[in-house]
Order: sequence, then C-alpha cells, then structure tokens
Amino acid sequence: MGLANHTPFNYGISMTLIALTVLMIDIIMKERIGFGTVIDALLTGNFVQLFNSLDPLPENGNMWIGIGVMLAGFVFMALGMWVYMSAGQCCGPRDALLVALGKRLPKIPIGLVEVLLWSAVLLCGWLLGGQVGIGTLISTFGAGLVMQLVYGIIRFEPRDVRHRGLIETVGILAGRAAKDK
Repeated sequence: MGLANHTPFNYGISMTLIALTVLMIDIIMKERIGFGTVIDALLTGNFVQLFNSLDPLPENGNMWIGIGVMLAGFVFMALGMWVYMSAGQCCGPRDALLVALGKRLPKIPIGLVEVLLWSAVLLCGWLLGGQVGIGTLISTFGAGLVMQLVYGIIRFEPRDVRHRGLIETVGILAGRAAKDK
C-alpha cells in the first residue's frame, strides 16, 4: 500500500512490481527460480487486485472473529506453503526469499525468520505511508509463529527441500517428451 501511495500504480500492480524485485533478489541470493516462482510473481498481485475490486465478502464487524479467521488462515497458508514447497517445484518470490534468508540464518527457526522478514517489510511500508492496524501487526508477528508451529507438528523444514529450477524442469520435460516419441 505504501508503494501504491507514491506511484500511479494500484495495489495489485505494486504487489507485482515488488514480487519482480524480490525475484531479482532471489536470483542474486542464488535461490532456484522455477515456473512457480515466475507464475506467482506475475499473477498474485493481479488476483489480489481482482478480489479487491470485486469485494466479494461482506466486511467483518467483529474484531475477535476477524482475528480468529486470520489465525485459521495462517494455518491454511502454512499448509499450502508446505504442499508446494515439499513438491520441490520452487517457491513464490517472497517464500524463496524466506528460504534464502533461512539458509543464511540456520540457527534461527524459519518461523522467526519470517517474523523478521515481515517486520522489515512492515517498517518499509509504514515509512512509505502504508496503513498499520491490528490486522497488520497480527499478520506480521502471527503468520511466522503459526507457520513455525505447523511445521513443527508436521516435521517440515523448508530449508532442506531441494527445488528444481526452470532449466532443470525444462530438461526433465524435454526428456519425457523425447522418451514418449
């Protein structure tokens, strides 16, 4: 939101530009980039903008229900991240950055790495004039903690997954196509 406040771009386009920037950081940090990484970078912001424009859900008026829904959402987010990370097909740009930072901070639990990452993002957004409310604070600190709890229960460590990059995936697909001929 902070970037959208200072540019002619809407929130969704701003998200896409940030995702592409993070993608470049991932490349610099030598994280594998796969089809999922590129697709996520190009589509997520557009889908967020679409849902913001459609506004399909009624506004919640109860703070406690909102917090409960957020916490449940964090569980589903962690499980979703586990599903696509454990498949080894690479992460979205933001999650690839999380894994890259996690590899460089191996003694810090991955959930705490996420809290630190999102805290830095929160600070930058706030400095750019983005709104910070209770939901922002709960997301910044809660998502990583819930992720750490879920990953502890299912015994998953994202830093240990070996992802296949674009070139490796294309090679595998080409090999299968040649074999099928």
